[in-house]
Amino acid sequence: MAAQTFDIIVIGAGPGGYVAAIRAAQLGMKVAIVEREHMGGICLNWGCIPTKAMLRSSEVFHLMHRAKEFGLRATGVDYDLNAVVKRSRDVAGQLSGGVSHLMKKNKITVFMGEATIPAKGKVTVKGEKGTDELASKNIILATGARARELPGLEADGDLVWTYKHALQPKRMPKKLLVIGSGAIGIEFASFYNTLGSDTTVVEVMDRVLPVEDAEISAFAKKQFVKQGMKIMEKSMVKQLDRSKGKVTAHIETGGKVETMDFDTVISAVGIVGNVERLGLEALGVKVDRTHVVTDEYCRTGVDGLYAIGDIAGAPWLAHKASHEGVMVADLIAGKHAHPVKPETIAGCTYCHPQVASVGYTEAKAKELGHDVKVGRFPFIGNGKAIALGEQEGMIKTIFDAKTGELLGAHMVGAEVTELIQGYVVGRQLETTEEDLMNTVFPHPTLSEMMHESVLDAYDRVIHM
Repeated sequence: MAAQTFDIIVIGAGPGGYVAAIRAAQLGMKVAIVEREHMGGICLNWGCIPTKAMLRSSEVFHLMHRAKEFGLRATGVDYDLNAVVKRSRDVAGQLSGGVSHLMKKNKITVFMGEATIPAKGKVTVKGEKGTDELASKNIILATGARARELPGLEADGDLVWTYKHALQPKRMPKKLLVIGSGAIGIEFASFYNTLGSDTTVVEVMDRVLPVEDAEISAFAKKQFVKQGMKIMEKSMVKQLDRSKGKVTAHIETGGKVETMDFDTVISAVGIVGNVERLGLEALGVKVDRTHVVTDEYCRTGVDGLYAIGDIAGAPWLAHKASHEGVMVADLIAGKHAHPVKPETIAGCTYCHPQVASVGYTEAKAKELGHDVKVGRFPFIGNGKAIALGEQEGMIKTIFDAKTGELLGAHMVGAEVTELIQGYVVGRQLETTEEDLMNTVFPHPTLSEMMHESVLDAYDRVIHM
């Protein structure tokens, strides 16, 4: 059987793969995409989108409890866990269907099945209906990643959950242990804690949300503790003893081990790249700790083979994957392609309060040799934040003292995941403190705090 030939074959239909396919189609190429499970990948089906839908439910629940503050009456406030999960799954389903529609619209050929690369420029797809042989000079790997499982802490779906189980809970955890306080861990901790689970978070690093600026981490931690979470930093879960309806966790802190009982454990200790069974070793692709090694243009070193998104390493963010997909499609088409710089990519965490950042932390900026100017502004000084009843938060900006370059911006508080893009655009346009100071921010908005934070770095703050 002769192989079907394409200009580009994309393996994986997550936010990296499907976007790469659409961009390649826009550029007039004949495109095939291979997906083994569901269109939209983890992000749309089991990650970014369904978690936000669930977190929105918990946020509304939290607000309903605060009704009195807003002059409202709400009695008998309760939730239906199955209905919360159903809404989340419906949202995911709607978007996954949307991706399938986009494939049709852009005349992209979809193959559902497991892909292997038997030789350079060749892809074999094993699907339910048999095997397809495909050929292309250009292959984009966008196979993503999955939850890391530590020995002895493996998920069983009953007592110990991964993110997938946590998105379709069969019951509400009474006493919950979350292992890992990165974005995934802290979002689930936030969701379940808000709905009434007695929640403990264990983090091996010296602070929660360890990739964030230290000041923001400390502020967020204070809010989590105020909400009733127990946070254990510099701690490690050494072992889990499982019995009927109960898990005994052995947690080591500072050389001492204590045991604590829980009815549910969520493991969120990072991810591993989906590099197996593709035939990468035989092709000579370099794999380092489950991630494909690439250059700044996502080239693997094997002619015509590219890797984008989670499989190509940090930061493990959907928007980074999408942008890399567009860049690689442009590169293959011979267009001018801009490499994606990790420090220009914003990170957003949808816990309560939200956390968002872009660029360097204060510590990193100093480590890189910058003489810095730092500005801060609290939510309590902003009229809109007070009107919203969201006074807990802060915005922090970091500038190079010599050039005025915006090195980093870090936020914690209501809606900061929407605000951060202002600074992202600023960095992309190589803005300086002067540009930001001379920009007129609308009133009354939360965005005014971004202006004030910049002013504060230069001792010109108005409302503080």
